[in-house]
Amino acid sequence: MIPSATRSSLRWQVILTLFVVAGFTPVISHAQPATADAQECRPAPERPRENLQIVTASGKHPFKVEVARSMEQRAKGLMCRQTMARDHGMLFTFDVEMPIHMWMKNTYLPLDMVFVSRAGVVTAVAANTMPFSEELISSGGPAYAVIELNSGVAEELGIVAGASVIHPAFHH
Repeated sequence: MIPSATRSSLRWQVILTLFVVAGFTPVISHAQPATADAQECRPAPERPRENLQIVTASGKHPFKVEVARSMEQRAKGLMCRQTMARDHGMLFTFDVEMPIHMWMKNTYLPLDMVFVSRAGVVTAVAANTMPFSEELISSGGPAYAVIELNSGVAEELGIVAGASVIHPAFHH
């Protein structure tokens, strides 16, 4: 008999494997190529922004983030967005901690991707990701969430593994 927690984890692994085999990625932030007709690329409506803080050695840094909780919201991500305020971002949350793979296919904005544990601890940072790239960007291990920020913000504020994130999505 497989314990309940293990069954749940296995179920997610099977679901994610099916998505990958079917050509989907569990979390994708995308937009149309820069050469696309503007009518083909329409950003998702912006969702209400929530307060989030990232605590680094230099102090608390406030952000206003849209939260992508559903598969549809995560798939749309920052699609077609060509600008984002320096103190804004997007928070992608999942039901369980697991390895997360992102890509920049069809994303206009260069981004920093901050991978975060369920406890609200930064586990990894992928800085200055390349717009429109289909190369997978890995969390490097289990993560519960990803925060997408404008490129350069992580370095500027000293956001590194071990930093803390304050938001209701995380258990402290």
